[in-house]
Amino acid sequence: MAEPELLLDSNIRLWVVLPIVFITFLVGVIRHYVSILLQSDKKLTLEQVSDSQVLIRSRILRENGKYIPKQSFLMRKFYFNNQEDGFFKKTKRKVVPPSPMTDPSMLTDMMKGNVTNVLPMILIGGWINWTFSGFVTTKVPFPLTLRFKPMLQQGIELLSLDASWVSSASWYFLNVFGLRSMYSLILGQDNGADQSRIMQEQMSGAAMAMPADTNKAFKAEWEALELTDHQWALESVEEELMSKELDLDGMFSTELPTGIF
Repeated sequence: MAEPELLLDSNIRLWVVLPIVFITFLVGVIRHYVSILLQSDKKLTLEQVSDSQVLIRSRILRENGKYIPKQSFLMRKFYFNNQEDGFFKKTKRKVVPPSPMTDPSMLTDMMKGNVTNVLPMILIGGWINWTFSGFVTTKVPFPLTLRFKPMLQQGIELLSLDASWVSSASWYFLNVFGLRSMYSLILGQDNGADQSRIMQEQMSGAAMAMPADTNKAFKAEWEALELTDHQWALESVEEELMSKELDLDGMFSTELPTGIF
């Protein structure tokens, strides 16, 4: 015999489900603007700016070198890729990995990240769990196994309850990770309200904190420029222009105004 279907009071939707959605969304928006206010601009050294500009110049030469004569292209390529004193050959940068113990800015950024991301999630989650504890809010439209009960039914200890039902505390965490598209639509793609993206960045923070190896970038650009051959795209442009018929009839047909007003 099938178990009777559980019916929820319509007031739960009005006083539990929708308030949790609105609170989660507003907290995300506030977190986004607070992170903008606390964001500090990363200071770049003169050496880093110079290296980035050199890489940009080399990439532009590879992409647009066909629009300059071959001699000009080879002169620029010689400056970058000469085996003896080329820029990419003679320039060696010393890469020093930053350490949080010696760099106070990294400690400040970590503290700001905890204040804007971890602390609001703990406080709002605890407040929602205390205020709306014990409510069954909604049901997922597909059957689930019993292993999903601890994840979807936090705060409700009913063994007979189907695993498809979602408690109020679990509904909050589903909204934290489920409002990502709404944040991207309203606040833009790279926003500070996307909790899932922030957690992914924190998990890979050790790898992201490592600076880019400038020597490897120089080597890769040297190899790419070395394989680039000059194919002048404007070699026969004069003949092509002279071979076309120029329509000069309409140039002097328009009468010029004789008066100022």
